[in-house]
Amino acid sequence: MEYQFPQDFWWGSASSAPQTEGASLSFGKSATVWDRWFDEAPTRFHRQIGPAETSTFYQHWREDIALLKHLRHNTFRTSIAWSRLIPEGRGAVNPEAVTFYNQIIDEMLRQGITPFINLFHFDMPMAMQQAGGWENREVVAAYADYAQTCFRLFGDRVKHWFTFNEPIVPVEGGYLYDFHYPNVVDFRRAATVAYHTMLAHAQAVQRFREGGHQGEIGIILNLTPSYPRSSHPADQQAAHIADLFFNRSFLDPALLGRYPPALVALLEEHQQLPVCQPGDEALLAAGRVDLLGVNYYQPRRVKCRDALVNPHSPFMPEWFFDHYAMPGRKMNPYRGWEIYEKGIYDILSDLRQNYGNPRCFISENGMGVEDEQRFARDGRIEDDYRIEFVRDHLIWLHRALQEGSRCLGYHMWTFIDNWSWSNAYKNRYGFVQLDLDSQQRRVKKSGEWFARVASENGFTLDEK
Repeated sequence: MEYQFPQDFWWGSASSAPQTEGASLSFGKSATVWDRWFDEAPTRFHRQIGPAETSTFYQHWREDIALLKHLRHNTFRTSIAWSRLIPEGRGAVNPEAVTFYNQIIDEMLRQGITPFINLFHFDMPMAMQQAGGWENREVVAAYADYAQTCFRLFGDRVKHWFTFNEPIVPVEGGYLYDFHYPNVVDFRRAATVAYHTMLAHAQAVQRFREGGHQGEIGIILNLTPSYPRSSHPADQQAAHIADLFFNRSFLDPALLGRYPPALVALLEEHQQLPVCQPGDEALLAAGRVDLLGVNYYQPRRVKCRDALVNPHSPFMPEWFFDHYAMPGRKMNPYRGWEIYEKGIYDILSDLRQNYGNPRCFISENGMGVEDEQRFARDGRIEDDYRIEFVRDHLIWLHRALQEGSRCLGYHMWTFIDNWSWSNAYKNRYGFVQLDLDSQQRRVKKSGEWFARVASENGFTLDEK
């Protein structure tokens, strides 16, 4: 069977500044929360590999962009590091950063690759974190100034902007579940961080539109469908609440300009609402996006709780549901995530049926595998498992398109094996293998396959 995609479909991949650039404290760049956390707790990072050099894109950008062209990308997403462009978070712009970002934008365009630029990918400048991070509205204002600076410096060539990548992750990791700095467990503070992040997003959208910049602005959300264990009302309600917390808490303000009333009522009942100010409601309403990026990796399966909540425990989303390990599920054992290809279709169907079918694209989808070198044959990693993963997700994406979804493209996570936060290089995700010792790059079998798919704008089911 043949699967053909629209003629102008976006084929590409995604990355981020903190995970690829390296030169973390060089060329005028200041420290981020990741530099600080690695200094304080290096043992929390796999093999104690920190953010200092990551994938050395700062030194190898020309070579890497040539590889993007080899992979037949017509689009590519990366991010600007706030701490590189404006090292103190606000104030003076670093001229070395301006030169660097101008170079990579110009080179992508020269190679026929449209740049998609994200403004924040978990990498809060330490100067801003010391001022309170997203708990402080002054940091929200500083971010809006930073965004406006980016639009002014690069908006003549960049026409696809994104305010945040996966904004819920710093909330979960930094303020709920202790897997990001500052390692706080406090839902009320988490709710404030989430709320202020969306205010920052809306202010950036406002600056973009008031500046009359050409192009479009959006946000990138990791959407994880919540599937109930059964049709029992208690399981259905558990899935509904999980969806409110982990999907609709950012999706509704981004697409509808308001929060779900059911989420507001639940947080109000438990005294967990953030402080709102006059003007916030109008600002959020004006922050609706032109384009939504959808990151999809795994489903969330839940059931009703089997035991009462300890009333003295910290307030958590899990007060309202338990996680459910569905028997027979297909797993990626290296990352510990379920592989459920139909989830990508369910997300796009939900957007079409319940959110007005917005312009969107799959901005991340990927499979991390440990110790990939064992799959090397004649110097190339034969990652047929990654080809199968991408192909099977694209089949469901194709079905969504046939039913009318306005999904405009597919970006894989990621282009090259990169540093992945506290997991460092434990799991490899790239179309391109990175040798950490020699910094040599080698295209994997999946990369050559993806290049053919992008060139032919589709594939046949038996193709590998």
